[in-house]
Amino acid sequence: MRLFKSASDINQFLLKKKYNRVSIGFIPTMGALHQGHISLLETAKKNCDITVCSIFVNPTQFNDKNDFDKYPITIESDVDKLEKAGCDILFLPSASEIYPEFDLVNDTYNLGYLETVLEGKYRPGHFQGVCQVVYRLLKIIPANFLFLGQKDFQQCMVIKKMLELTKIDTIINICPTLREKDGLALSSRNVRLTSDERKNAIEIFKALSYIKNNIAPGNLSDLKKKTFNRLIEKGFKPDYVEIASADSLTIINDWDGKTKLVALIAAFTGSVRLIDNMLLQ
Repeated sequence: MRLFKSASDINQFLLKKKYNRVSIGFIPTMGALHQGHISLLETAKKNCDITVCSIFVNPTQFNDKNDFDKYPITIESDVDKLEKAGCDILFLPSASEIYPEFDLVNDTYNLGYLETVLEGKYRPGHFQGVCQVVYRLLKIIPANFLFLGQKDFQQCMVIKKMLELTKIDTIINICPTLREKDGLALSSRNVRLTSDERKNAIEIFKALSYIKNNIAPGNLSDLKKKTFNRLIEKGFKPDYVEIASADSLTIINDWDGKTKLVALIAAFTGSVRLIDNMLLQ
């Protein structure tokens, strides 16, 4: 595996490869890697000539400084996992490589409705930060394909919107959420869970499954409310339990039985905020 820390060096290297029609698959991460990240890499290896992974904890997407300060940093373990998984190139930039004039970061993106609901509502400014870093990474890494995980369902839609706005010629490949045997979605934040919180965390998966097993055409308010209350009874502090269009993320209160749906949950267990989702058809 080849390591780059300089934006200009990796850009020049990859542009030469792309000029020679070598396809590039890119997996952007914030480190604390788990098997979900590795599965993205494995998918990229099957579909591209070269795989590139980045590790950069992006400060502009944290609306809570405490959350940024507590984000797990496991660089040595991450490098070892990527090497064993056969990653070709690792980009490990400093903040100054991504944001040469950090204090002047003011580029904004017209994300419309996507920025007003769910994660956009509860984490104001978060998606602007996501777009800022992904745009800058893609200007450095001329990827043919961008591999993202379905667990961050809304984020995938936001990045797709950003690519449309900026006309960056990169194709998004969304890969299924990987889960533990008990159903818990793999997440870098899981390492912050206490033993008891980890045991209880599967209730989010159970709540999503409850929605999937009980949904029917008509009004969905009662189903959402019951699921929300179930989480509270299990000791969670939910931000939201919602059912939305899988294509537009429009909140659905009355279902026609035909529209493709996704159930989405964000909830705190202790100080750790977990998100998950499930396609309902």
